Amino acid sequence: MGARRIRREQRRVDMAESRHRNGILKAKERSRRDALMVETIKKDKLPYGPAVMSWLSSQLGKRSKLITQAEVDTLAAP
Repeated sequence: MGARRIRREQRRVDMAESRHRNGILKAKERSRRDALMVETIKKDKLPYGPAVMSWLSSQLGKRSKLITQAEVDTLAAP
């Protein structure tokens, strides 16, 4: 009767460890991707490719078709 509980607790421990280990890698990847996207928007003008527009949409919190060049310029400035 206790085997199910033991498996569940071990799974919980394994998942917590995995989240910690993968979280470090994901943070590094996010910062690398942010730098790449800022570099891309500094070089080009609207319209960008789908990956850049998706990133801009998540950064600005609006749909990609509503993004203006002025907003992109303010995001690229800092």
